[in-house]
Order: sequence, then structure tokens, then C-alpha cells
Amino acid sequence: MQQIEMVDLKGQYQHIKEEINAAIIAAVEEAAFINGPAVKAFAKELAEYNAVKHVIPCANGTDALQIAMMALGLQPGDEVIVPAFTYVATAEVIALLGLKPLFTEVDPATFNIDVKQLKEMLSPRTKAIVPVHLYGQCADMEPLLAFAKEHQLFIIEDTAQAIGAEYNFSNGKAQKAGTMGEIGATSFFPSKNLGCYGDGGALFTNDDAMAEKLQMIANHGQRVKYYHEVVGVNSRLDTIQAAVLRVKLRQLNSYINSRQKAAAYYDKALAAVEELELPFRSPSSSHVFHQYTLKIKNGKRDALKEYLAGKGIPSMVYYPVPLHLQQAYQSRDYGKGAFPVSEQLSQEVISLPMHTELTEEQLNYITTSVQSFFT
Repeated sequence: MQQIEMVDLKGQYQHIKEEINAAIIAAVEEAAFINGPAVKAFAKELAEYNAVKHVIPCANGTDALQIAMMALGLQPGDEVIVPAFTYVATAEVIALLGLKPLFTEVDPATFNIDVKQLKEMLSPRTKAIVPVHLYGQCADMEPLLAFAKEHQLFIIEDTAQAIGAEYNFSNGKAQKAGTMGEIGATSFFPSKNLGCYGDGGALFTNDDAMAEKLQMIANHGQRVKYYHEVVGVNSRLDTIQAAVLRVKLRQLNSYINSRQKAAAYYDKALAAVEELELPFRSPSSSHVFHQYTLKIKNGKRDALKEYLAGKGIPSMVYYPVPLHLQQAYQSRDYGKGAFPVSEQLSQEVISLPMHTELTEEQLNYITTSVQSFFT
């Protein structure tokens, strides 16, 4: 059996090698390394895929979040609501801009922001909410959008882990992750479901004026070269990465299908293990399985991780420390016990290998190994 990887980018590359190599060579031969033809083509193709009016490529997902907050005119001291259980980048840009992160609890089943707990957090300085579509499925956007509208709050969707997921509204309408709030932000980090071969990111919006502002901020605050209207940043998706992403975007639905099939195998094989809690599927969202994340009961998570490592099976804990307990974000506002669901999840979650190249032999070995640990 081939070695099991947490993410098998080498194996994935072998299937698209000729297309990738040709795309990279074409980009190099054109020698338009910054904002070349592939960047514009990728932005157009991704906009069509997401059924959104505008895609603005940028250098990475963290930049995308920062540019979004700059474009919305958030000012130092303004408050931005963000889940306590997520990757640090979501809160990092809030702090870097002099804004105040307001941490909130997540739903124990979906791991996404708990809309029911938001009202009590509001103050006159609260300006925005950043729902993170964690592990591959959308946060519950319908009540979240209604709440934001009622309280005049912006929504910036962090869809780095859920590109391609669809949210289903009660009226039958469906929208892709990242296209429902004022702005969506995503990452093309290599391990993402749609990943490049370096760093990359993008912003989504249906607002023409907002799209122009996002583009301007990402390009040194200029519409016309050397004429700077606002303070901007230098955040660009380079042409070679865009060339890679164009090839992989054509495969994205196939990649999602492969991940869903692997998740279904895990579900069936592990359903009878009482000490595991399998990933919950929200009835309002499809799941693209950026991660396949279990909850391990009775304090056995770390022992399981060590056991699997001994059998040559990688696993990861996303995330071992919730944001409010991270040294960089500790404050008098939050201490241990402030967000018990997030704190419990940080002690229980473990993600099994999840990628497009998993074979049935590998899946069988992984699941029988997990089963053997609990017997």
C-alpha cells in the first residue's frame, strides 16, 4: 500500500501533470508575471463557477480578509464578531487594523458560528461579522443575514475551507459559499480544495462599487498607475499561480465528489464506534469536506492520534487552542470557561486524512485502525 498522506498533492499532480506543465510554460513564455492574462481569465472563470459578479484575486487569504475590512471602512476601535473556534488569520487581521475582535461561540454540531448567541454581544461599536465556513460546510447564513440586516452589520464570509459548498435558503434559492454577504474571502493555499502551488487568495462580491474599491485597495490604492486615491496594500495573485488554478478549477467538482465519497466511506465504516461522533451534515448546506473531523469522547483524542501515528496514519487537530485562549489574544474580556463549546472541541476534535487521491485500500486501513483502537 502506498504511504498515506494527510494531503496528497503529489498524487493529485500526476493526474493533471500535462495540463499543469503546459499552463506554467505558457505563463512563463508570455513573461507577464504580474496580472497576466491567466489572472484575468481565472477571475472570470471563478466568478462564473460561483455565480458571483466579481472575483478580485489577491496574494493570500489573510490579505483577502484585511482588504475586505479596509474596503468596508472599518475604523480603529470598531468591533468585529468572529468565532472563537477557527484559524488565527480570521482574528489576526482584525487586530492588525486596530479593530477589536469579539469572540463568540460555535455550534457543537457544525463547528460554525452560533447565531443564537450574537444579540447579547452587540454594542454601538459592533460593525461586522465574519462567519467562517469551517471544515467544508456553510454557516447557517439565512438567520445570520437576517440578524445582520436588522442590526446594520456587514458580513464578510471566510470561505477558505468551503469553496464550492452551496447554502440552501428556505425559499429554495441556493448560493455558493462566499457569495451571500457583502464580501467573501478565500485562500488558495496548496492544501485547500482549490489550491495553487504557492500562496494565493481572492475576494467575491456582487456590488460593482465594492468590487472597484477592493481592486483599488489590493493594488496600492490606485485605479490609474501612480495616482493613489486611498491607502492600499500590495496584494496580487501572480500569473503562474493563476495558470495552475485555472487547470484545477476545471477539476473542482470532481475533487469535491472524491472527497464526499471518501467521507461516505469513513461514515459507513466508523458508524458503529460508540466513542466517536461523526461529522454532522447541515440540512441547509452541502459539505465539500476540506476536513473530515471526528469528535473523540472520554478524553481519548490524543491517545488515538499517537496510536494512528504508530501505524503510519497521519492526523491533525484543527484547532488545539481556541482563539480567546491564545496568548496573542488573551484579554480581561475572556478567560478560560468563556466559550465552553469551543474549549471542549479543542480537546475532542481530530481530522483524518482527506484528499482527492485516497484509495479504498487506504481508507480500509485507516478505518480498521481506528476501530482497533477502540476495541
